[in-house]
Amino acid sequence: MKLTHYRALWLSDIHLGNKDCKAEYLLDFLNHVTVDTLYLVGDIVDMWEMTRQFRWPDAHNQVLQTFMRMSREGTKVIYLPGNHDEPLQSYSGMQFGNIDICREFVHTTAKGKNYLVLHGDQFDGDVTLGKFHGWIGDKGYDLLLFLNRWYNRFRQWQNNHYWSLAGYIKQHIKGANTAIARYRTACCQRAEKMQLDGVICGHIHHPEEHIENGIHYVNDGDWIENCSALGEDNQGNLSLICWTTQMQQHMSVTQLKPRAKTSKAA
Repeated sequence: MKLTHYRALWLSDIHLGNKDCKAEYLLDFLNHVTVDTLYLVGDIVDMWEMTRQFRWPDAHNQVLQTFMRMSREGTKVIYLPGNHDEPLQSYSGMQFGNIDICREFVHTTAKGKNYLVLHGDQFDGDVTLGKFHGWIGDKGYDLLLFLNRWYNRFRQWQNNHYWSLAGYIKQHIKGANTAIARYRTACCQRAEKMQLDGVICGHIHHPEEHIENGIHYVNDGDWIENCSALGEDNQGNLSLICWTTQMQQHMSVTQLKPRAKTSKAA
């Protein structure tokens, strides 16, 4: 089996311990790649969910063991805790075994472009309209995941491949699109203040790339809805990866092509 090599790879929002985690898909993906630097961009373990109902299937344990094995075998692993694995934030700047823990990091690509890497929960205050709004969002998302779970069980019963119903519905909800736009703007503003070329994040389970005021925004997505990641090849090209699509169509990833910075209006 030919393995795809990445100079850097970004994974976020895996939510190990959550019943909607697509650990089997992630394991299949990890078995097809080699990586120099692996960024675990938050919400890797869903500690919130596990306080409500502890569950740790073998596939979830295998994912964690694979990360640890990669770190021992030469892959540099950097863990940037998010909100669902918030207890680990207090260990920022420390190292556990061969894994570095940090809240934010600046990654330099092979092309010399500098990207802020962070989970993204730092911008929750810029996205939500208050605690009630956030509660409504959580309950609505739980419903989306419930529908997504049963819809794909039905598709599996019909021998059809996985398809994210939750992602499709979310794209057609005006309020969700507004929140995504606010989040994107907040991320880009932080990178701009730091005089960086772009920002790489997760948190909102919405893989995409976008140029905003000359800042290259890339969200690597999740392994709850989209089974997506972000990779950098040895030439410094960034590519969003949708693993379920690649499994189905045996297609190569679509290369992202950041546009040149545009001049800002006075």
